Amino acid sequence: MSKSQQDWIERARAVLPAGGFGNFSPDIVIREGKGSRVWDEDGNEYVDYLIGSGPMLLGHGHAEVLDAVNEQIGKGMTFFANNARGIELAEEICRAVDCAQRVRYVSSGGEADMYAMRLARAFTGREKIIKFEGGYHGMSAEAQMSLAPSRLINFPLAVPDSAGIPASVRDSVLVAPFNDIGFVESLIAEQGPEIAAIIVEPLQRIVPPEPGFLEALRTLCSANGIVLIFDEIVTGFRLAYGGAQQHYGVTPDLCTLGKIIGGGFALAAIAGRSDIMDHFDKEAVGEEGFLMQLGTLSGNPVAAVAGLKTMEILRRPGAYEQLRATGETLMAALKRSLGKAGIDYRIVGDATLFDVVFTDADVRDYRNVFKADATRNALFNAALREKGIFKSPGKLYPSLAITEDDIARTIEAIEFAAGHVSMEPVA
Repeated sequence: MSKSQQDWIERARAVLPAGGFGNFSPDIVIREGKGSRVWDEDGNEYVDYLIGSGPMLLGHGHAEVLDAVNEQIGKGMTFFANNARGIELAEEICRAVDCAQRVRYVSSGGEADMYAMRLARAFTGREKIIKFEGGYHGMSAEAQMSLAPSRLINFPLAVPDSAGIPASVRDSVLVAPFNDIGFVESLIAEQGPEIAAIIVEPLQRIVPPEPGFLEALRTLCSANGIVLIFDEIVTGFRLAYGGAQQHYGVTPDLCTLGKIIGGGFALAAIAGRSDIMDHFDKEAVGEEGFLMQLGTLSGNPVAAVAGLKTMEILRRPGAYEQLRATGETLMAALKRSLGKAGIDYRIVGDATLFDVVFTDADVRDYRNVFKADATRNALFNAALREKGIFKSPGKLYPSLAITEDDIARTIEAIEFAAGHVSMEPVA
C-alpha cells in the first residue's frame, strides 16, 4: 500500500529534528524528478526552479549523464585514491576557470569555503577574515557569522547565526556591507596587517555587485597582501562557463566550486594560485605551512564523470544563450504581472539566478532584503506552489531542461500569484 505525503511527513517528524534534513521546508516530500519536473509523494507535479538548490542545471535524470554514471558505477564507486576521472575533471576546471592553477577536492561547498579560509590563513600567517553581511559560505564557524542576522548591529561586529560558536571565532571575522567599498577600505586601513582574506560571493545570493566593486576588492587585496576568495559554489559554471570571474572580468586568488561540477553528486573543490594551493603539499611548504585535508569521498569517480559530462554539455553551442533567454523571459513576465498589480517590487539578480524582492527601494545589500516585505514574499511563493511552481523562498534557478510549455505554465502561475498578493491585506 502506497504512503501519502502526510504519512511521510509524520514519519519524518518522529526521527528527524524539526522533521527535515535542515535544507528545505519539511512540508513537501519529493518522490522523483525528471527533466524540468518533480513530483511529490501525493503525485502532484511541479515545474522545478529549485533544481536541488542549483546543481541540476541540465535538469533531472539527463540521459547522457546517467549513461556516464552507470558506466562508472560498474567499475567502482569510490577508492580513497587518485582516479583518472577525477584527474580529468581537475584538468577541465583548470582550463575553464581563470584563477585555477591547482585544484583540491572536497565533498561539499561548505567544506570548500572552510578550507579556502584556512588556506588563506596558512599562506599569509594572518588570522582575520572579512566577509559580507548576508553572504553564505557554508556551515563552518566563520561562515556562520552574520549570514542572516535578525539584529542589525554596527559593522564590523559579527553576529553568530548559530549556537555553539566560540567568541574567539567571532572576533576573527570582520563583517562589511556588500557593495560598500569605502567601508572595506576603512577596515583594511585599520586592520590590514591582520587580515588574511576577503571572501565574497561575486553575486551575493541574488544581489549583483555594483560596477567597480569586485575590481576594487581585487585592487585592495593585491595592494595589501590579502587573499581574495570568490565563493563560486553557486555561480561557477552558471553565470558563464568560467563562472562569475569570467562573467565580471575579475580574477580572484582562490575560488570555491560545487554543485554543477558534481553533476548532482557530492563534490566540491578549492581552486587557485599554485603558490597558495602549495600549502596542501607538505613537501612544498614544510611542516609548519602544511594544511592537512582528507575526505573519504573527495574526487570520487562517480561524481567526477557526472561533472565531466555536465560540463561537456554546457560547452555545446547555445547552452548559455538558452539559459539566459529562459531567465530573461521569466524576469519580463514577473515585471509585467507585478507592475500590472501595482505592487512595490524589484527583480534582483542575474538572468541565470534571480528572484522578486517586495520593496520600493533599490536592493544593493542584505539590509535592503531584510527590510523588504516578507509577508508578501511568503504569499507569492505559496501561490506559485499552488499553481505547480517549485522554488526556493529566495531564489529562482532556471535550467536547460525548461521547455516552452514550462515557461507558459510558469507565466500563468506568476499572473495568478501577482493577483493573489495584490488582493491580500498585508500587515
